[in-house]
Amino acid sequence: MGKGGGCVPSKKKPPAATAEIPSNPPIQLAIENIAGSLDHPTRAASLESVVVAPKLKIFIVFYSMYGHVESLARRMKKGVDGVDGVEAVLFRVPETLSIDVLEKMGAPTKDDEIPEISSSAELAVADGILFGFPTRYGCMASQMKAFFDSTGQLWKEQKLSGKPAGLFVSTGTQGGGQETTAWTAITQLAHHGMLFVPIGYTFGAGMFKMDSIRGGSPYGAGVFAGDGTREASDLELALAEHQGKYMASVVKRLAQT
Repeated sequence: MGKGGGCVPSKKKPPAATAEIPSNPPIQLAIENIAGSLDHPTRAASLESVVVAPKLKIFIVFYSMYGHVESLARRMKKGVDGVDGVEAVLFRVPETLSIDVLEKMGAPTKDDEIPEISSSAELAVADGILFGFPTRYGCMASQMKAFFDSTGQLWKEQKLSGKPAGLFVSTGTQGGGQETTAWTAITQLAHHGMLFVPIGYTFGAGMFKMDSIRGGSPYGAGVFAGDGTREASDLELALAEHQGKYMASVVKRLAQT
């Protein structure tokens, strides 16, 4: 230590904390260069954890036939990614209808930018999961139910137990199931031992606006699709972004306990 309180790089050997950093040469070099000016090995170890620590992953797993749920999912990802140390990954669940049937129903082609989840087993590596789906008579669409039905091995081994999970939905009408769709979906989370994370009224004043039609409830974000031509409003998208941010903050807090 110099007289002015500055740090003098060691000429004997690098701090022990930097000696076993594996893999990435650019990160390795950056750590060694900065750690060499630190006055104690434990500070170098702290630096290493900051530089190379992986981000917490929140999977946003959804089914969207006409794009309404997808619009919420994309905005939700923005909310998750806005929280330091957390990132979202978008996945579609497999389609169960044939192309011919989808064409007759007027469903648009799905964007290849968002991958289809290859297996429900992938859920085990997520730190938290947000599930989104449209309503079919007050319950989740069969495509999402089929995906949940494929999670038997995860249920048997309780691989999802303790993972935070949230829900968001799309309905055609105001009485079409913005709340009941979430209620009936909670049973899937309960059997897996997952921790249901509702948004409550954390969105603040936006939850009380009555001057326009708005989907969403204390259970999670939502959108009204109408006859299929209505798109998510700015308020519905803002609520979705809030849910992503809120979920990320919960996952982050749980990871730190």
